[in-house]
Amino acid sequence: MTQEPRTYAPVLFLFLSHGVASISANSSQGLHPLLQKMAEEIIDGNYLNAFLDLIQFQSSQPWTADLSHAVLAHLNARNVAFTAPSLQAAAEHHLEQRLYQPWQLREDLRGADAQQFRTAMQCLRADRKDRWELEGVVIDLGAIREQALQSPGVNRSLLLITLERCFQELSSLECVEVLGNLLRGSPGSFLQADLPERLPPGLRQDAFRNLSAVFKDLYDQTSARSQGALYSWMAGVLRASSGATDGSASWVSAENLRILGRYMVHLPLEEIMEISPMEMGLFISYDNATKQLDTVYDITPELAQAFLERIGSSDFDMRNASTVHRLGLLVCFYGDLELLDATLARVLLHQMIKCSRLRGFQARVQKLKAHLLGIATENQTLNETLGSLSDAVVGLTHRQLESLSPQAVHSAISTLSQVSGWAKSQVVILSAKYLAHEKVLSFHSISQMGVLLAGVGAQTFSDMDPRALAQVLRSAGSLPLSALSPAQQQGILSKVAGAGAGAPGVVDMPGALFKEVSLFDLRRELGLNSTVLKEKAFRRSQALFLFELLSQTSRPAELLSAGQLVKGVACSHIDAMSADSFLALFQHFENNLSLLSPYQVNCLAWKAWDVSGSFMQPFLLAALPARYLASMPASRCVPLLIGLGKIRLDSLVLDLHKRTLVLRKVQQCLNNSIADEYTVDIVGNLLCHLPAAVIKHGVSPRAWATFLHGLRACAELSPEQGAAVRLRLLEQHGLPQNWTAETTKDLGPFLVLFSKDELSSVATKFPDILQQTASKMVGILPPKEFLWAVFESVRNSSERGSGTDPSPGCHGVEVPSSDDIFKLAEANACWAPQDLRCLEEATFLGSVELLGAVGGFRRPQLTALKEKAIQVWDTPSYWKEHHIVSLGRIALALNESELEQLDLSSIDTVASLSQQSGWTPGQATSILHGFLEDSGYGIQDLKSFHLVGLGTTLCAMNVTEISLIKISEFRVVVARIGTLLCSTPVLAEFKRKAEVVFGDPTKWSSSVLQELGTIAAGLTKEELRVLDKDLMPYFQPSAIRCLPAEIFKELSAQQIAALGPENAAAVTPAQRRQLRAPQLQSLQWTLDGAKTRPSLEAPPSASPSQTPPSHSRPGASASRALWLGCPLLVLVPTLPR
Repeated sequence: MTQEPRTYAPVLFLFLSHGVASISANSSQGLHPLLQKMAEEIIDGNYLNAFLDLIQFQSSQPWTADLSHAVLAHLNARNVAFTAPSLQAAAEHHLEQRLYQPWQLREDLRGADAQQFRTAMQCLRADRKDRWELEGVVIDLGAIREQALQSPGVNRSLLLITLERCFQELSSLECVEVLGNLLRGSPGSFLQADLPERLPPGLRQDAFRNLSAVFKDLYDQTSARSQGALYSWMAGVLRASSGATDGSASWVSAENLRILGRYMVHLPLEEIMEISPMEMGLFISYDNATKQLDTVYDITPELAQAFLERIGSSDFDMRNASTVHRLGLLVCFYGDLELLDATLARVLLHQMIKCSRLRGFQARVQKLKAHLLGIATENQTLNETLGSLSDAVVGLTHRQLESLSPQAVHSAISTLSQVSGWAKSQVVILSAKYLAHEKVLSFHSISQMGVLLAGVGAQTFSDMDPRALAQVLRSAGSLPLSALSPAQQQGILSKVAGAGAGAPGVVDMPGALFKEVSLFDLRRELGLNSTVLKEKAFRRSQALFLFELLSQTSRPAELLSAGQLVKGVACSHIDAMSADSFLALFQHFENNLSLLSPYQVNCLAWKAWDVSGSFMQPFLLAALPARYLASMPASRCVPLLIGLGKIRLDSLVLDLHKRTLVLRKVQQCLNNSIADEYTVDIVGNLLCHLPAAVIKHGVSPRAWATFLHGLRACAELSPEQGAAVRLRLLEQHGLPQNWTAETTKDLGPFLVLFSKDELSSVATKFPDILQQTASKMVGILPPKEFLWAVFESVRNSSERGSGTDPSPGCHGVEVPSSDDIFKLAEANACWAPQDLRCLEEATFLGSVELLGAVGGFRRPQLTALKEKAIQVWDTPSYWKEHHIVSLGRIALALNESELEQLDLSSIDTVASLSQQSGWTPGQATSILHGFLEDSGYGIQDLKSFHLVGLGTTLCAMNVTEISLIKISEFRVVVARIGTLLCSTPVLAEFKRKAEVVFGDPTKWSSSVLQELGTIAAGLTKEELRVLDKDLMPYFQPSAIRCLPAEIFKELSAQQIAALGPENAAAVTPAQRRQLRAPQLQSLQWTLDGAKTRPSLEAPPSASPSQTPPSHSRPGASASRALWLGCPLLVLVPTLPR
């Protein structure tokens, strides 16, 4: 059997070493001049140039075995004696320097001769996909180019040398292609405002158009300042080529608008108004004009209306439906509404579906949609027009939706099911209407419902016909099952479990549902293998069980390459690998590092240390005790920075003290400074962790712009870091009152660092930019000062109408409008309770869902909104499911008496309440008992989906009530119950039920302990004491936090030492205070990353500077991932010595 040639990026000694053993004295005679030149470059140590000569030679001549001998003979004749090891060492050192000092690569290419440089540039062209074989080694230039573009600093060097030299050596078209590849494969920070200055004047027209296309493709990654500079360059070239330099005619022709693409939004208003009607009409008539206008996401209302005015002045009739279809996002600002008929209003509404892509101005869009909706439904009922109103239907109130007939909803389902932006309460109403017509939930009805499927009740799913459900699961890829609540998903699973023979098995569960499959059911399943599991998403408990099960019949390589199954690799599996096996599989671990727990990474690091010693991947040293990293030599600093810069340090090192020590090493490597852009490239995500002192004094002006761009990706800066960034911004840009619109846009994520007073001028000058910045902050609670600035900007720009007579007590109160609430988002938290009490009824009805989602409301504000709900909807006893669902956090203000009045007969209603955090025990009890009374269920009657839907209210059960829960229902939702933070007595009772399912705690496996979650915190002192210490890492951190301090202290020092870094970091101060000195020492050891497995315990005196074994090193940068120019970082196998 012939062996496949191995694929490596080329390194010279791979070929030349074949001829080292026997070289005849005259073998160099007749050596091709290009190979002679290559040999001279080797002698001079210029391995990049030598390799470029080799590529050039290979492009016209075949490589034969005797050529290796001939080149080595030439070297021998020059009295340069190379052996395979010495040539390898020399090349590795050279390549390491280019990786770790990428600016040297730029110098190498500066010094290359014209032919070598042209060859390097040709390697970077997208169409250069050469793949050729030299003596069993495959050279793949396409793969090498892709690796080079992903290497920190290397891509920057290539970009700079291309700008500096390419246009002198190659055609402008070829250079533009290379630039395009480099810019597209690099971070957006590469496209700086000074780039146009580096371009040669007088670019050929085709090269200019191709480069403009690159700039358009990268528009969203480009800063506002750079966008302005690129627009100015493009406009300058187009203005000069048009000949319209004297101002007598506009340079903005139809063709120039097409070339500008998205940059057309940078045209000044006056230049738009000077576009001739003929050119504007010609542009709109282009086939791709609509596609271009569909992408102007950042256009302002003023510019959009100017373009609309110019289109209207051409031969195009703005009231013609075909014209409306061509307007792209300009339609979002359509202004000619007088005498508009219902047909055109519906056309406009249909086109306005795309308006959600606009950056800002959504309140204005909603107002226009509401106006058009009124026109579209004139002289017709809502039932008649429902299917023709496009996504404007999301603006319909609860009352309007309730007035719809089931037949109307059924007829319009193709439209309603595709609309995005529905509120959950609206989905509840519409799905009920649809099912009222369908009578039964079938496969056909589910396939028609689309986004409305989320409104179907868990009980309805559980009542489905098994055959219909089987069809649903087989077609799940096209259904939005991931949008269902956990209770709804459990409703489906409960039906599958009870369907009997012929029902879909666990392996048939689509990804969204498989993660909800219980460990109990998984353990009973047959026919599981890595192939069927490859595309599944797993809980860690599932992965632990499956990896252990399948490891008995499958090779580690199969399991580690089976998607998320790697989550289940145990330390025992890693420890059992031979050195060679571990090295062969290391790339699987490295590629899936984000799926591994800190404990698994710790095990991985210790194995790498045992195999490779201090030559292991340097970033893994951070998972070992701090002394290992502290003793790392300075020569390993750059690979350490690169490795740590590619991961999330706070997820690898959880202990704050140890993280401080790691960052101290990082600062030592950096010498407390960021000198240039290359350093920024290399440190990557570490930017987010650098201390304030480095930000304030250590980042050079040259590096600052790139550094600031990197900080935009940080999830959160500490107060000290934020203060340092703010000071640097003030030094560079001055006070906010002097900022331009471009500066304000570019500093968007950092506006939260400024005070309300500092932002007041921004709120006045650029309210839209400030509001757009706030709207992007999804899932976080911005500082109060920032929210107040947003609040004032909205209030100051708000249109105040006379409105209706104010309610009693509301005289002099500025009543919030629907527009205000829509624009403010999280800044709604700045309303006073009295402002909220004075909401008009229509405003409350249209905004209740938005207000219920505000995370910053305090109890008085929530109470004011609850009172408004009672005023509008009557007492809680009259509220329907959609009312309760729409309340969101407002429901937290309902007292126990009011909660008892609610109709809680539906588990989906209860599930919507249990999603909120902050219920008092009394409130939770009222919800729980309200459901039991209204539904007629006893505790013993509760199904699995009921238990899931009850959520946090399960914690309100007493011990007697918990004992009544059926084991058959409990066992399939253990993992969900294990997410609840209940009291110790409640967790203890759930633990007793878990014993019925999984047996005595002393027999529990790692997967069972992980499945139980917080339920494991119900273990008694006696049970904890006898728990196998090897199980300690498989407690969930939430379970560790829930253990009472007086019980936690019963763990032995050995058990605490075995907790693993993640669980050790979860130990609370109260628990820590109860520990004795040996326990505290064990806790510190495991926080530091000490070994936890007895078979691997190193003696206390073990030195972290051991001599590495003779194996290849996992991830050792010099020997497994070296890059060189076009081949920039090549994979070098160890040669036989």
